[in-house]
Amino acid sequence: MAFNHLPAGVHDALAPLSVTPVTHSVPMAKNHRSDRPVRDPASRPSPGTVLDRLASGPSRAARITHTEHLPPRTGRHAVWPDRIRSEVIAAVRECGIEHPWAHQALAAEHALDGDSVVVATGTASGKSLAYLVPVLSTLLEGSQAPNGRGATALYLSPTKALAADQCRSVKELSQPLGTAVRPAVYDGDTPFEEREWIRQYANYVLTNPDMLHRGILPSHPRWSSFLKSLEYVVIDECHTYRGVFGSHVAQVLRRLRRVCARYGSSPVFLLASATAAEPAVAARRLTGLPVVEVADDASPRGELVFALWEPPLTELHGEKGAPVRRTATAETADLLTDLTVQGVRSVAFVRSRRGAELISVIAQEKLAEVDRSLVRRVAAYRGGYLPEERRALERALHSGELLGLAATTALELGVDVSGLDAVVIAGYPGTRASLWQQAGRAGRSGEGALAVLVARDDPLDTFLVHHPEALFHQPVESTVLDPDNPYVLAPHLCAAAAELPLTEEDLELFGPACADVLPQMEAAKLLRRRTRAWHWTRRERAADLTDIRGTGGRPVQIVEGGTGRLLGTVDAAAAHSTVHEGAVHLHQGRTYLVRSLDLEDSVALVEQADPPYSTVARDTTAISILETDTEIPWGDGRLCYGSVEVTNQVVSFLRRRLITGEVLGETKLDLPPRTLRTRAVWWTVTEDQLDEARITPEILGGSLHAAEHASIGMLPLFATCDRWDIGGVSVPLHPDTLLPTVFVYDGHPGGAGFAERAFHTARAWLAATREAIASCECEAGCPSCIQSPKCGNGNDPLHKRGAVRLLTALLRGAPEEEPVAGRGDGPGEGPGGEPKPRPEGLGEGAEGTGEPPGEGAAPASAPAPAPAPGQSPQV
Repeated sequence: MAFNHLPAGVHDALAPLSVTPVTHSVPMAKNHRSDRPVRDPASRPSPGTVLDRLASGPSRAARITHTEHLPPRTGRHAVWPDRIRSEVIAAVRECGIEHPWAHQALAAEHALDGDSVVVATGTASGKSLAYLVPVLSTLLEGSQAPNGRGATALYLSPTKALAADQCRSVKELSQPLGTAVRPAVYDGDTPFEEREWIRQYANYVLTNPDMLHRGILPSHPRWSSFLKSLEYVVIDECHTYRGVFGSHVAQVLRRLRRVCARYGSSPVFLLASATAAEPAVAARRLTGLPVVEVADDASPRGELVFALWEPPLTELHGEKGAPVRRTATAETADLLTDLTVQGVRSVAFVRSRRGAELISVIAQEKLAEVDRSLVRRVAAYRGGYLPEERRALERALHSGELLGLAATTALELGVDVSGLDAVVIAGYPGTRASLWQQAGRAGRSGEGALAVLVARDDPLDTFLVHHPEALFHQPVESTVLDPDNPYVLAPHLCAAAAELPLTEEDLELFGPACADVLPQMEAAKLLRRRTRAWHWTRRERAADLTDIRGTGGRPVQIVEGGTGRLLGTVDAAAAHSTVHEGAVHLHQGRTYLVRSLDLEDSVALVEQADPPYSTVARDTTAISILETDTEIPWGDGRLCYGSVEVTNQVVSFLRRRLITGEVLGETKLDLPPRTLRTRAVWWTVTEDQLDEARITPEILGGSLHAAEHASIGMLPLFATCDRWDIGGVSVPLHPDTLLPTVFVYDGHPGGAGFAERAFHTARAWLAATREAIASCECEAGCPSCIQSPKCGNGNDPLHKRGAVRLLTALLRGAPEEEPVAGRGDGPGEGPGGEPKPRPEGLGEGAEGTGEPPGEGAAPASAPAPAPAPGQSPQV
């Protein structure tokens, strides 16, 4: 495998390997598929042994701040419902599964009763079998119909990788049933010559919400025979449908239910979720139907050793002389290398595509020094790869050819990688649900497993590795989504009207916000009412009005200039910050420089290069308040929630030396601004509160800015988001409030529910923020407390002690009870009307790496440009 060589100094910055022999662990009874080659348990090291080896290098033991031991758990068996066909039970037994776990049998019973059901149990607890058994039994019954397709099922997965993996599983499980079950994947990678066969003959179609939205529903007459026989809709990994993406999927499912009703079917929804708070509530909000909850996990579990790992401080100093910790990327690359040398099968989960590429390259370089035959056994896996690249990597991981993989969340969800011994998580993934989902990838055959969370130099990560109770003694988060968000609802009403004229009776299905949104669609001449129904008026496809993943337009293609070869894609929303002219782009271990970005044609031309630096985009932000939905007093100050308009523009990029992060220079960019109408929470402080906190005008900007950074870093502990879902701005004197103000906003049009959750948990959220800053051992602020990787101000000004005193004064006036919002109360209720424009806006607030939303402080004397006039939701 080709890979570029890292610059000098990289190896000095990486810790040495520790190579020790393999020992054994004790196997346990298990109920799992037996079609994977399982190694002799005596050859598998125990998780404690693996961790001891990782900690045996110089200064390594001190990096482990906490170790949590989850003991093994025995399983509880049951019997399948007697309505399940005997042939299906026999096929399951052929796979080595004699009896189901109790939760599997209960879920199957509900499915056969016609109840929509959500199975919310742990990773590797057999959720797939819980829905597959009743589905296969029903398909087998239907195969005896005259046309051979008396029943059909639709499977929805958030990723292509998971759908492909599930298709393999269904084919293997149903092999004894002959041609009665005909599974097929229908997604963007499906060859056109196969698509007609799937529409006509497949009875178990595996796809994703994107293809359902753009491909199946707009062409429903061609799918009529499939839809009229649709008995079940399986929604796998449903906890991933959160925020704006989840809100879009909720409306796509309502469109599916409406089209099915047109053909006379009313499918039962079967949902599978990782452990989540109130799974039935989230499932009902997603589907619009009553859903029964099955959450008592009866499956066995092997021992899990979970270590919290904090990289050490280095001799380097960053912005404003702050101490710098060794990066989570370098530390994870070390651990993945060490595990590979030991023969421990591992996946390292990384938050960014670039991080996954970099970890695989560093690991390959280090392995080459130990044993060159191991170099090919480590690779990267991320979104944006071409289909054939993804499939090849999945096969290699599946077969055991790969020992180590650096992967983004594209591999997090459900892909069967039985036999993994360890998982390394590079940085807190944003939610406890995702953390346990990733940790659960190891030990999937019932054996013991090791999980290691490597902290980034970040307020939340630092807080968690020193407060393990926040991870191990707290329930997972509730899933936040808002189907009534008008920016989400509007394009789906248009798509529904294009599929079938939209009637008054349909409006109840799509929710109460229709009454406000439909007149706006008529005024925009997108819909026209004729007699009793609304009709789509345009020649173009209504389904193309929106990208349900909220990426804001068609993806930008990354093309190699010399050969014309397509390397991959990047989301339109991230293109300004990641593939601008001069940006460094990593792909499959090779480094490229972007020579040009054509926004009109959505193409970035790159050429292979080997620069000794990385690039980080910088941008500016202005924010203005459009409407305040609710506000409550916090002492003399106020806590508010409402609608805002954010204007963001990438203005330059920095070149940073690899490893040290030293800034080598800044280059200006000429890119157009992007405007976002969204929801925000904000708080103000008065002169009296500033006097109480001993905040002088000289340190006011730095105190607000530091509090804003830290509060953004801590919000993922209270809402199902991560730092990159939200943005913020702090202003010493905001023209709309006429007071010092800190804003935290959702980074998606119309909002995603995160700012609303922040409003409801403000007391606990800001108290944790104050604790994170105050307990940090640095003197004047560092990336572990108040410095942000997204700040385009260069983390200036920041004042650590001022932020602590400011938050202390603010919290002193906080009400004992959590606030109750007025209009828009609850995670599923969006704004009730059109936001009204304000007469003035905020001056520029510089921020981030350019991957919106960002974080920044706006100067008090900044000019105030007028906001754009009010407008209907952008579709």
